[in-house]
Amino acid sequence: MASKEDKPIHLTKRQREVLKLMIAGYTNPHIAETLSISLSTVKAHVSAIIREFGVKTRIDVTREAMKRGYLD
Repeated sequence: MASKEDKPIHLTKRQREVLKLMIAGYTNPHIAETLSISLSTVKAHVSAIIREFGVKTRIDVTREAMKRGYLD
């Protein structure tokens, strides 16, 4: 059975931008303001990112992304 680390992560350019801000500790409203997008759009991106990483929380996303060297 494949582990989480074996599953390739496919994010859009905007999702990668949101992920970078999530890892930096930005809140959803701050991400929305920074990227000039709506709060509901940020929430949709965050949900998609969480699903793509196969985890349950944004903290887990941060942990997985850093473990995988995703933002190096």
